[in-house]
Amino acid sequence: MEDKSHTVGTFQVGDYAVFAALFVVSSGIGVFFAIKERKKASSKEFLVGGRQMSCGPVALSLTASFMSAVTVIGAPSDVYRYGASYVIFGVAYTFVVFLTAELFLPVFYRSGITSTYEYLELRFCKLVRVAATLIYIIQTILYTGVVVYAPALALNQVTGFDLWGSIFATGIVCTFYCTLGGLKAVVWTDAFQMVVMVVGFLTVLIQGASRAGGIESVWSTAHTGGRMDVFDFDVNPLRRHTFWTLSVGGTFTWLGIYGVNQSTIQRCISCKTEGHARWALYLNLLGLWIILFCAVVSGLIMYTFYSRCDPWSAGSVSAPDQLMPYFVMEILGAFPGLPGLFVACAFSGTLSTVAASINALATVTYEDFVSQCYRDLSNRAANWISKALCVVFGVACTTMAVAASYMGGIVQAALSIHGMCGGPMLGLFSLGILFPVTNLKGAVGGLIVGITLSFWVGVGAFIYPAPSNNTRPLELSTAGCNFNLTADGSNQTSVIIILRCLCLVFRYWLADSWYSMSYLYYSAVGFIGTVAAGLLITLLTGENCLTLKRTLVSLKGQCIQQKLMRTVISNKVRVHTYIYSYTNNVSQGFFHQK
Repeated sequence: MEDKSHTVGTFQVGDYAVFAALFVVSSGIGVFFAIKERKKASSKEFLVGGRQMSCGPVALSLTASFMSAVTVIGAPSDVYRYGASYVIFGVAYTFVVFLTAELFLPVFYRSGITSTYEYLELRFCKLVRVAATLIYIIQTILYTGVVVYAPALALNQVTGFDLWGSIFATGIVCTFYCTLGGLKAVVWTDAFQMVVMVVGFLTVLIQGASRAGGIESVWSTAHTGGRMDVFDFDVNPLRRHTFWTLSVGGTFTWLGIYGVNQSTIQRCISCKTEGHARWALYLNLLGLWIILFCAVVSGLIMYTFYSRCDPWSAGSVSAPDQLMPYFVMEILGAFPGLPGLFVACAFSGTLSTVAASINALATVTYEDFVSQCYRDLSNRAANWISKALCVVFGVACTTMAVAASYMGGIVQAALSIHGMCGGPMLGLFSLGILFPVTNLKGAVGGLIVGITLSFWVGVGAFIYPAPSNNTRPLELSTAGCNFNLTADGSNQTSVIIILRCLCLVFRYWLADSWYSMSYLYYSAVGFIGTVAAGLLITLLTGENCLTLKRTLVSLKGQCIQQKLMRTVISNKVRVHTYIYSYTNNVSQGFFHQK
């Protein structure tokens, strides 16, 4: 490997020009749809695109929204430190898209709803709808704060890119084109930003592989460094990443994001037919695989490049999330405009996620609160209120970005937020859609139990971080570095070691068991707690006696449930028959002996 002792460059005029072009084009799309749709002044047109979208742009929009800067910057860093097992998320994505398309989407699409949480009122009652909406609003604002702040901070500390400038620019531009163009502007801007993300990744892959010595060198070095040990079948739930945590835990986490999330379902129900909506989800799966592959390979290339001189251990960067921007500046710094292309790639993910969040927040607030309080609003008034809500939530999400600095690594922080809130919400919707017997008391009780369990483990893990024997970061080397650690870096390391020792002294038994659970299981804990408690409470209080519309339950889910019930009943009959036969034979033998 080449000498890594030199410092990387900073942003140049060409880089700022490329980055600015992203914001100009994104804003331009908003202006275009504002002019084009100016005569269609209804809230439905603004919030769900008049339900006339086709599958192509919706698929690109879905991928761009959920493959945010968290993926562009955080995922390669995760692979760099923990290995290529991150690629197993591809298995989880497959299960998630299939279950969403076949179980949840048909119910939401056929119900004719605009807000996902409107379903909960139709199935249970208004109280459940309001509670779920409030949870979603809190979850989305928290998540958006991570998405905005973390990549901006990483880019600022490595490239010198202005921190607050990028945060406020993101908030202002997203709010601008969401407010002007509505969902159509969000979808088409996401499609453009998805293309930017792929081009940015490809640029890093091509130049990075060339600088690292080629693909063979990358494979060989990654294998030697233990980064290619992908399949770890350890069933221990305390391990951070294994095959089971990534596939099973990842499925629950991402199903909470995809299957019942307003942002996803809103895009799907904007499609002209249910078939288009289903195709949008399956095409989106292809996009998820492509971005995941690019992120994992980027992490392996970055490890190969720094295999003998890790910038984090050497003090060149202060956090793992800064590794990818640092790497990009080193390999692309000599090419004016290309570092700006990567930053545009990262911020494309940020813009798409924030825009989707703002639009979804405005939709649920209007549908679940405003329209319920003021039922006689004109189309023009409803449209202006929807735009005003976009502005309010744009300000809220930008403001929330400041608090995100206390949430740790961006991948884990983002998925932890989704897991703690998404798991119970997934459980609540599953009770309604997959279990027709569930009554109101079961739904409310299940949601309370699920939220309590998931926040208990999530907040506990934040206070008592898991020990390294569960997270198992792989070895990093500084043997090839030809400079010494700075005094500041040494002091910081000493302070960190002292704090870790103090944490170990004051740890108690829950910290090394319940709180050390993999963050990917938070959603599963919330889901299982909600469903189990909901069904138990329903059993104790009497099953749902109301006649439900066929559109409110999943027909496929009912078929599965009926087959399971028939299997259970059949097995019970066999067991009872066997016991009766056995006791009868024993009694006959006893009397025969007498």
